[in-house]
Amino acid sequence: MLPFTLPHFSHTNTFYRAQSGAPLTYLFPGATQNGVPPRGFDNDRLRLIIGRGAADFLRAKEAIRQWQMFPRPWTQIVPGGAPVLPGTTVLMYARVLGLWWRNACRIVYTVEEADRFGFAYGTLPGHVESGEELFWVGLDPDGSVWYEIRAFSRPRHWLARLGYPYVRYLQAKFRRDSAVQMKAFVEQTQNT
Repeated sequence: MLPFTLPHFSHTNTFYRAQSGAPLTYLFPGATQNGVPPRGFDNDRLRLIIGRGAADFLRAKEAIRQWQMFPRPWTQIVPGGAPVLPGTTVLMYARVLGLWWRNACRIVYTVEEADRFGFAYGTLPGHVESGEELFWVGLDPDGSVWYEIRAFSRPRHWLARLGYPYVRYLQAKFRRDSAVQMKAFVEQTQNT
């Protein structure tokens, strides 16, 4: 089902419960940690300086906790406020060609160190792609605060295979928009 309006979470409970117990759709969970994707997957990476200093790093960490890296109005995480913990299942909705596409993911690991914070989630059977994506922020010794996305993926659904060039365009757009959203969140909260 591809709705024109974003469904309320109560309308997706059956799908969500089924995905929560489903296996990941790829081998080698956690492969984004070393930055070397499995064979046969596209490999993507974006890294951007989004702030400076410990206060900006704390704001960037809070942005990750609040799932702020998903650019509105064309992406949405359901349920809102999902905890950033291994095993958490979320539905990532993306508005494409006027329709909301539903994609199921599960957090496979978290990163929580003095100078790095984030998580990676992997795809479940209810996702048009197969792969893993890491979202993290860090504080370098020079005070730079960075945001990075690492991902490996390949089409799983027949529509994703058929529209492969367009899917790759949307993935690149997501990375750019995500970085802009993260930078804006850090800058916006500096002034509050």
